[in-house]
Amino acid sequence: MGRIVALPVHPPRRIVSLVPSQTELLADLGLAAEVVGITKFCTHPEQWFRTKKRVGGTKTVSLEKVAALEPDLIIGNKEENDREQIEVLAKQFPVWMSAVYTLVDALEMIRAVGNLTGTATRANDLARQIQQAFDQNLPMNFNVRPRVAYFIWRKPYMVVGRDTFIHSMLEIAGFENVFQNRRRYPEITLDALQAAAPDRIFLSSEPFPFKEKHFEPFRGICPAATIQVVDGALFSWYGSRLLQAPPYFNSLREKN
Repeated sequence: MGRIVALPVHPPRRIVSLVPSQTELLADLGLAAEVVGITKFCTHPEQWFRTKKRVGGTKTVSLEKVAALEPDLIIGNKEENDREQIEVLAKQFPVWMSAVYTLVDALEMIRAVGNLTGTATRANDLARQIQQAFDQNLPMNFNVRPRVAYFIWRKPYMVVGRDTFIHSMLEIAGFENVFQNRRRYPEITLDALQAAAPDRIFLSSEPFPFKEKHFEPFRGICPAATIQVVDGALFSWYGSRLLQAPPYFNSLREKN
């Protein structure tokens, strides 16, 4: 983002995390004592969710609650947090923002957080393990790429387009995104879905919690497509959870 973030203390002693996947990363870097605030969506690790001070949602941060924690570092994300709120916080506290759209971005973010928090050795090891997991479990080229529509929301229906981390994960996992000609997270109609004629329809477990009861509208217009609920965290969380993603992606490809 072209900003310089000056830390009053290094490593920081009071960290507020405004992104669930980065909160989980901070936990795996051993920063239980340093993290003093998280969002209401930071559900992992569960112990932190139960005991850490919650400062609102990712896009509805309570500026007062954050200020009361007197952080010497706030960690956020360009896509997941509200720009106006971040700009207000940055006037008072050091705010470091990530922008993650690819696996390379994610690994760079992990290393950068390690440098910021004095856990560079752990972070570099974790990034290396993640890269190895992807290299060893997923080939560079696939003979067949099933065509997939990946849904993130209902009422209105919203899917994943290009310029997103999920799109990048779909490609790495060996799928072709049928809505890659659209940007970000477009709203679509069921007619548009029918015209796209996907082989697979992925209904994400988050942010909208799709269940099997939501399959019926898709069955009528795409009778040949395989419909399934997929683990949204393994497609969209770009921290330490990436270690679990490659075997999961392989299991999805093996399903018909």
